Order: sequence, then structure tokens, then C-alpha cells
Amino acid sequence: MRSLLPFLCLFSVWTKGAGASDPDLPFMVYLDQNHLVCLKWGFDNPQGIITFKLVVNTTGWVRLGFSSDGEMTGSDIVIGGVGPNGSYFGDYHAVGDFMPVLDEQQSYTLLSLTERDGQTIMTFQRPIQTCDHEDSPITDTPIQMIYAFGTTDTLGYHGHRRGGKEVNLLNHVARPTSTNLNYLNVTMDNVTVPEDHTYYHCKVMTFQNLDPNTTYYIFQIEPVIENPDIVHHMLLYRCPSFVTETYDKPCFMGDMGDDCIEVVAAWAVGGGVFELPDNVGIPVGGADSDTLYRLEIHYNNPNNEAGRRDSSGLRLHYTDQRRKYDGGILTTGVNPYTSLSYNIPPKATQFHTYGVCNTSLFSQLMNPVPELHVFAGMLHTHLTGRKVRVGHYRNGTQIDFLLFNENYNFGLQQSVILGKIKTIKLGDEIAVECTYNTTDRTNVTKLGLATTDEMCLAFLLYYPAIKITNCVSNPNTSMSEDAPTSDQDPIAAQESFLKDLPQIQFASDDEPNC
Repeated sequence: MRSLLPFLCLFSVWTKGAGASDPDLPFMVYLDQNHLVCLKWGFDNPQGIITFKLVVNTTGWVRLGFSSDGEMTGSDIVIGGVGPNGSYFGDYHAVGDFMPVLDEQQSYTLLSLTERDGQTIMTFQRPIQTCDHEDSPITDTPIQMIYAFGTTDTLGYHGHRRGGKEVNLLNHVARPTSTNLNYLNVTMDNVTVPEDHTYYHCKVMTFQNLDPNTTYYIFQIEPVIENPDIVHHMLLYRCPSFVTETYDKPCFMGDMGDDCIEVVAAWAVGGGVFELPDNVGIPVGGADSDTLYRLEIHYNNPNNEAGRRDSSGLRLHYTDQRRKYDGGILTTGVNPYTSLSYNIPPKATQFHTYGVCNTSLFSQLMNPVPELHVFAGMLHTHLTGRKVRVGHYRNGTQIDFLLFNENYNFGLQQSVILGKIKTIKLGDEIAVECTYNTTDRTNVTKLGLATTDEMCLAFLLYYPAIKITNCVSNPNTSMSEDAPTSDQDPIAAQESFLKDLPQIQFASDDEPNC
């Protein structure tokens, strides 16, 4: 399989906000889960001037940064506030874990800076292309927007008052604020998290208080995180019809609920609220009112703390207004549940892993198979992941990228809406390539469920929904787990060996064999 190279842009998730709309600044996103930091922006054309309004719930200094990887080092920063002697504002860049350095060329122009009702409101603009090497370029690909703020006007360390979100500034969809207050809380019930480093808990349940005669459509998925330091990721699955008993216990104990594999919603550390496009909804209730769902939460407890309890989960906002398309999620990448060994060597600066999906398999499970229109996705690896790319092949030739992230950050895993719809036709192939860096490890890293293991997955959101839920693969290492001894660099030899092994491909529908 050829190496995958990026050439197409992605489109970020849009997070719905509240408050009065501004016709000159049509785009808005909250950069934090608590809605304390709101960013609005707008521009006339992609080659012109872009205007920002940053609203932060503080009367101290505020900072907004543009970063390629979500970290402060190397980011382009504006800092401002309203002090005792009036307003202050400047264009800076970060050179490390120190106070940002003032740019020689001030590319940002302050339009207004006020404090009102406990908020600092800073409006400023810059050319989209500044021709200043100390500024971050703004393009039609996603960028990490990072923020920090203080409680006073003395510039200093921000402490926990920081965060960020991936945003596509030039390809963004503005949506009207919804007044729909209907939602389902799908959460754990005061789960005791054991002292183990890695723990998976599963709750199989029905959705309560839905009219069985009405089909509802989920349009927004909101994380409800009680313990952000230990909740690693959450998956909500729809169960097949033969799963009829509810339970609340550790996962993967051989229960019937293990066969609930149709992903309805996904969240991982660093993610926020995700809203589907206006014409897409995930159907629940109605004829399927008796369907069970499995909430799976991966708890990462590296300090092996005892006595932690948790009631995290998801809030599913829904409407009874029919959406044009039913949305679905297709899980692609490397099969995380295989019993076959997969060894990633230590001390590797770059190690590539591949999972493939040949959609020709779909016709063995259903007929006809419609074209699938991918509108969003979420990429997922663990701690050593550095890049993820999802190639799209037709007739043996790569035609596109469905998704890619060249600066993957384990702490900022978000669903992103694409800049344009990508169409998958029957017979197309999907290749998920993950790049790992294990230079800080002395032992082999295996693919598995633990945070210290690795994964390589891409969750593709598409319409119209079909019964196919998973299309994954893994190399057939039953032939041999490791590359034979040769004169080649052992890391390169292991990568080539795994890539050249035959792939065992697996596709499943929403009624897997029990």
C-alpha cells in the first residue's frame, strides 16, 4: 500500500452558542466546555481582512493564540485587557514556556476593548495573509485556537485558565441558535472507578420518556464530564435486537451487550459539543423504542487512585422534526478487538500502521448499497499517535483524503465537519494510516484497549444511514509476529513486514451473529 500524503482540507466542528447574532461576525464557537470563552469572527473574502471578537468571563488580561498543534510554543498570540490606566493590546509570539515576545511587526489592529458585566470584550482584525513570519498563516485548513486568561491585569501564569479547540476559520458553517430544550441524559450512575490504570465500564439501557409512536432525531451531542482527569473517551452503541437485558458493570465480560457495536455517538478527551448539519439527524424511538443502547466509558487512572466515583456521559439533544437524512457512523481503521498480536517497536521516531476497508464487502450484507456522503469524522489514537490520515481510493487510485491531521494531539480529540461532502461509492477503498512516535518507550507497544496501548481508528459520519457499522482490518500476524532478521534497520523492517502481510478485513452490520 502506498504511503498517504495530505492534499485536501478539513472543516472544523461548529459549536452552537447563545446570545445576540452579529451580521458582520456570523461565525461563533465556544473554546471551552463551560462557555466562559466565546470567539466570533467574520471576513469578506479569503484574501482580505478577518475580524475577531473575543468575549471572556474575566476582568483580567485575555489571550488568544493560533497554534498548529494546540501547544503554546510556536503560536501566534494577541494579548489585551482593560487596566487601571486604560486598555492595552499587542501582537506576540511564543518561543517556549516563557512570557510571549512582542512581534516586531504589529499585524493585528485593535478595534475596541471594553469590560462589561464581568466580561472582557476584545474586537480586532488582521489581514488573512500578513507576510510576517512571526504570525500564523490562516488558511482553509483547521487550526488550533488556544486561549488563556487571568483574574487581574498583571500578566502572568494562567494556571488552569487555558484551553483550546480546533477551528476552521475560513470554512465554517453558522447555524441559528436553537430553542429546542429536549434532550436525553445518557450517563453512568455513580460508578466506582477501580485503582486500575485502565478501566472500561458499560451500561446497557433503554431511552426513557420517549413516545413509542414518534421517531425523534438527535441533532446535537454534548459531553457531560464529571471527572475530566480520568474520563478518556465515551462511545454510545445501538444494540442489535437479540440484546434484551440491561446491566451496569465492567465491559468485555462475555455479556450479550458486547455485541452492541453500532456507534451512535463518540467523544474523546479534548472534544466538545458536536452538532450535526441541519439536514441530518440520528433517528431514535418510534418503531425502535424497545432498542437497547450501550454506553461505554474508558477511564484512565494513571495514579491508581482509589475511591473515585463518576457519573459522566452524554446529553443527546433531539427534535421530533423530521430531518432530510438519517445519519450514521462507520468505524474504520485497525481492528481494536483482534486477538492477533501487533507490535510497535520502541525508539521509533515514525512508525506507520494501516487499516483498510474495501466497501465491496458491503454488498455481502445488504443490497442495494447507496452512495455514502461523509460530512464529518473523528480520528482516534492513544499517547504515541502523531498523525492520522484517511485516504480514499477508487479503482486502485487515491482520489482524495476523507480526513487527516498532521499534528495529532492526544489531548485535543474532536469531531470535525468537512469543508465539502465526500462521496463513497460501492467498491471504493478507505485506508487509515496512523503514525506513532515511541522514542520515549523502552518496550514494545501493542494495539489494545489500555491508554498505554495503541489504537488507529477513524469514525466517519455520513448519510444516508445503512446497516453497516464497522469496516476494519488487521494484518495477519498469525503467520509471524515480527520481521525476520535482516540487514535493514529493525524499525523499518518491522513496519515493512506488517504492511506487506495480508490484511484480514472485517465488515459487520447492525445485527451481528450472536
